Amino acid sequence: MEINKGLVIRLIAGEYKVYDLNTKQIINAKPRGVMRIKSSAPKVGDYVDYTLIGEDSGIIEKINERHNDLIRPYISNIDQAFVIFSVKEPDLNLNLLDKFLVTLEFNNITPIIVFNKWDLLNEKEAIETKKIISYYESIGYKTIITSCNELVLNDLKEYLKDKVSVFTGQSGVGKSSLLNLIDPSLSIETNEISVALGRGKHTTRHVELLQVESGWVADTPGFGTIDFEGMEKIDLTQNFVEFFKNSSNCKYNGCLHINEPSCYVKELVNKNEILKSRYDNYLTFINDLGKDKKEYDSSPINSNSKRRRKK
Repeated sequence: MEINKGLVIRLIAGEYKVYDLNTKQIINAKPRGVMRIKSSAPKVGDYVDYTLIGEDSGIIEKINERHNDLIRPYISNIDQAFVIFSVKEPDLNLNLLDKFLVTLEFNNITPIIVFNKWDLLNEKEAIETKKIISYYESIGYKTIITSCNELVLNDLKEYLKDKVSVFTGQSGVGKSSLLNLIDPSLSIETNEISVALGRGKHTTRHVELLQVESGWVADTPGFGTIDFEGMEKIDLTQNFVEFFKNSSNCKYNGCLHINEPSCYVKELVNKNEILKSRYDNYLTFINDLGKDKKEYDSSPINSNSKRRRKK
C-alpha cells in the first residue's frame, strides 16, 4: 500500500485533518492501533506517514521525529514565534519579553520580536527604545518595528513562507490586527486573542493550523501565560543566548552568574555590555525556579521532556 506524507493540521474529538504535502489535498484520518493512546497519539503539527482507505480518508501509520513537542498547548514542530510587544499602551515589558525568549529558546522555537505601536512614541522615547531594540539585535534576534500598518506586511509575509508559526505576546498589543492585515480572510475579532500568548479571552477550543501565505499559523487556545516548567537553573544560563556565548570565559564550569568569583558574564554586565535589565530578569527567573511546583501545574505552556537549546 502506498505511503503518503502529510502534516496534521487539525484535531477535534479524535478526528484528524491531514494536509498531503504532495497533492495539497486535505483528508480525514485516524491513527492506527497503539497510536490511539494519548501518550503516543499524533498532534497538530506532526509530520506523518499515512495510507489512503478512500478518496478523502486515511490511516496515520507513523509519526515522524519532532523537533519540539509541547503538552500545553498540545502541538509540535513549531518553527518560529512572532513575539509581539507594544512599545506603549501597554508599555514595553522587558521582563515578560525575556521570559518568552528563554522559554522559546528552551523549546527550540525561533523567536522573531515584533515591536508594535511605534507611532505612539515621542522622539525621545523612540531614541531610548531603539537602543534597547539594537541590543536584542546585537545578540542575534530578528526584530520588526511596526505600527500595525501595511508597510510591514512584506516583511511578515516573507518570514511566514514555508514555516509553522505562532503569534505570541501580551494581550492588547495588536496581534489580531497584524494577522488580519496579513490575511483579511481570517477575519479575527480584534478584541479577542485568536493566535496569541496573552491574558485575553480566547474563543478557540481546539488546536488548528491555518494556511497563511505558503506557511502555517497555529491557532490554539493553549498559549496563555508562560513558566519554566521542565527547566533547571543551568537551562536558564544556556538559553540567555549572550550568557551562554560568554560563559566559557567564566572561571568555573557551570557558572550560574550569581555569586561565583571571576564571573565573566557579571563583568560584562558591569561594563554595560550586557543589558542590565536582562541580567536583573535572569536573577528573577532563577528565583522563580525555586517556587512550589504546584504553581506551574495549571500553566498552559509546557514541554513534555527536558531539553536544552541546541547550540
